[in-house]
Amino acid sequence: MKGLDLVENIYKVSSSYDPDKVEWRNYKDPNNKEFKIDFDYSLLGFDVQNGRLDMLLRYPGGKSHCRRHRHIASTLTLVLEGDQYLMEVKRDGARNYIHRKKGDYALAKADALPHLEHGGEKGGTVFLSMQTKNGILFEYFDENMKHSWTVSIEEFVKSWNEGATYGENKTEFTNE
Repeated sequence: MKGLDLVENIYKVSSSYDPDKVEWRNYKDPNNKEFKIDFDYSLLGFDVQNGRLDMLLRYPGGKSHCRRHRHIASTLTLVLEGDQYLMEVKRDGARNYIHRKKGDYALAKADALPHLEHGGEKGGTVFLSMQTKNGILFEYFDENMKHSWTVSIEEFVKSWNEGATYGENKTEFTNE
């Protein structure tokens, strides 16, 4: 793969997790009226064969969100800068609120609850290390949480290599 260091099927995209040294890509969704979707992300490395992907996620200031989603992969989270806020939506509709600060560590099991996620007033940067048995990282949801689509490690990497955003809304939904 172009521009990637290969070591025994493990592709290293960046040799650093320093937010000032990695390549960032930005995603904004001006059509979402409920909250501001604006985040940066950086692919650090991956191992498709063993189901691993490492990345950075950065929220600009002003409580910027990433898209509605849930993690299919087991996910380790380290808050490197600022804050991370999550609102998990439980099956019965109840909500669970989580606030993580710089230095906090979390480990979430595979097949996690859907959630909304954002940085604090001054933003935030998190390191995510995901491990999956079936290759699927995320499930994304439309604004009504009625339609969903998934993103695999291979799809994430392909979009990175093409300069596209991972997890763009697919025209065919997985659960109609």
